[in-house]
Amino acid sequence: MNVSEAVASRRSVRGFLPTPVDPAVLRRIVEAAAQAPSGGNLQPWHIDVVAGERLDALKAIMAAKMMAGGEPEQPEYDIYPKVLLEPHITYRAEVGEELYGRLGIPREDKAARRMWFARNFQFFGAPVALFCSVARTMGPPQWSDLGMYLQTLMLLLREEGLDSCPQECWAMYPKTIGEFIAIPPERMLFTGMAIGFKDADDKANLCTPARARLEAWAKFHGV
Repeated sequence: MNVSEAVASRRSVRGFLPTPVDPAVLRRIVEAAAQAPSGGNLQPWHIDVVAGERLDALKAIMAAKMMAGGEPEQPEYDIYPKVLLEPHITYRAEVGEELYGRLGIPREDKAARRMWFARNFQFFGAPVALFCSVARTMGPPQWSDLGMYLQTLMLLLREEGLDSCPQECWAMYPKTIGEFIAIPPERMLFTGMAIGFKDADDKANLCTPARARLEAWAKFHGV
C-alpha cells in the first residue's frame, strides 16, 4: 500500500472485529510513527497502549459508568470551540446525520442515540486502545505535533491492514483514564484511539463523510 492509498482508505472505524492484533506489529508501528514532524524535535507525545485483560478491565469500568448514568468528568480542554461558526456547524451536523441515518436511528430517538454513543467507551469492540497525553507546559504548537504523530500512526496502521478511530471523547473522562494508566499530574490526557480490524458488516462503517471542495478552503498564490 502506498501513501496515497493509505490516506484514501483511512476512516474513523466504528465497528471492529475481535481479532487480536500482533503485539510486535503494534510496537513497531508505535515506534515508527515517532518519525512524525515535531517542532524543535520536542517530541511531546506520551503514548499508552492497552489490550488484553487490562482493556477488558477498562471496558468494564466504563460500562458501569454508562449504566449508572450521571455527568461525565470535567474535561481539561474544549473538544469543540465554545462558539462554532459556519460552515463548521454544518459539517459536524451532516456527519452526525449520515451516521445515525446509516444506523436507522432517527433524530427524535434521543435514548437510542445516547446508547449508541456509549459504544465509544467500549472502543467500538476494538481489541486495542491507545491513549495520548502531553505535558501541561506544552502549548498549541506541540498539540499540533500530537496530531502529526497520530496521523502518521493511523497511516502506518493502514499499511498493515489495520484500522483505527481517533476518539477525543475520552477527554470527557480524564480522571478515570489518568488513574487507570497512571498519567502523572504534570501531564494531561489528550485523546484515545481504537485500533483493530474493521468489521465490514457493521452499518456504522458505511458512513463516509464528504469533504468540502478544494475551493472552499484553499487558495493558490502564484501557482
